Amino acid sequence: QNQRRWRNCLEERETAGLVSTIRSFRFIACCTLLAATTRSSLAVMGLGSSKPPPAEAGSQVTADAPGPTMRATLGAGCYWGTEKFVKKDWGGRTGAVVRTAVGFMGPANAKANPSYREVCTGTTGHVEVLDLEFKATQGKGEDELYEDLVRFFFQFHDPTTANRQGNDVGTQYSSVIFTHSERQKEIANKVKGELQQLVDGGKIQRYQGKSVVTAVVDASTFYPAHKEHQDYLAKNPSGYCNHFMRFKKWPEP
Repeated sequence: QNQRRWRNCLEERETAGLVSTIRSFRFIACCTLLAATTRSSLAVMGLGSSKPPPAEAGSQVTADAPGPTMRATLGAGCYWGTEKFVKKDWGGRTGAVVRTAVGFMGPANAKANPSYREVCTGTTGHVEVLDLEFKATQGKGEDELYEDLVRFFFQFHDPTTANRQGNDVGTQYSSVIFTHSERQKEIANKVKGELQQLVDGGKIQRYQGKSVVTAVVDASTFYPAHKEHQDYLAKNPSGYCNHFMRFKKWPEP
């Protein structure tokens, strides 16, 4: 049964990738002619530029952000479920989510801009992640809100299985918190330590293992996945997801 679910997930993901590829080929043919015409027109008007526009990250804005925003990057297995739980459930509760995008992040020396197929081989060192921006809300400051996010992160996935989440096996499914500041690293390690104490004390028993193996590392370059993988479960509610809430309330020490 697990093998069948894994194959169904793979086929679902391959279909999403194939749709993207076919659309890309069609798009390239049209854009090649359009780009040549546009460059000529801009040159005539003196508006030509050698600097390309910023890449489209395939992100979705979910709330207005009049003030400063914070960034977080989390790896918790298949990024479809990670996005769904953080954006819909945590974001719905806090109203803090401003932008989300799924993609890949790896070591600083990892291959630049890897393809989905390359990441799936487990040889690039990249992890499937959710990259998000959030804002302070409900009277909570940046530190308090980030700590709340990290606690929620540990509630909907299993941080005790190295390089695996349920049926999904491989280094790309590692449990990782990529931190964007020393303060984030302190908070993530603090919550991780608290979680280990709760597991040791028997107050959390919904994990497969007994040791919290989540890595807390510095963030590197984020590479967004293609458009069809963004907000996937919102567009395909019956799509593959093996995440679920292990516990709904963070236990008291």
